[in-house]
Amino acid sequence: MGKKGFLLCVCQGTCPSFHEMDIFEVLNTIRRENIVDFVSIHPQLCADDGDEFLKTLMANKEIGKLFVAGCDPRMQQKMFKDAFKEAGFDVNHHFPVDIRNMTTEQAVDAIKKLIEQN
Repeated sequence: MGKKGFLLCVCQGTCPSFHEMDIFEVLNTIRRENIVDFVSIHPQLCADDGDEFLKTLMANKEIGKLFVAGCDPRMQQKMFKDAFKEAGFDVNHHFPVDIRNMTTEQAVDAIKKLIEQN
């Protein structure tokens, strides 16, 4: 099915909904557990450079699934669909999870649950 990637979007790092979370510990925990092939972080995927990042990343045809932790899943689907389409990435292989207003542990648990279920 291809490689599995995990992408963390942190709303520029200034959004109050991320203040209870150590974003680097979230990334490191997911990375250390080897449940995905790669992890990455982006400050604001909904910005124009976020589209470019996604198009460039998803042009790699070896990526079969992309798990994205950040804002509301419906918003992610709306915001990223054009970039995925331009990259030729099947939007059904994008798995979003909302981690706003969570602690580090809560975010890790939500992300692990999403990955395990998909």
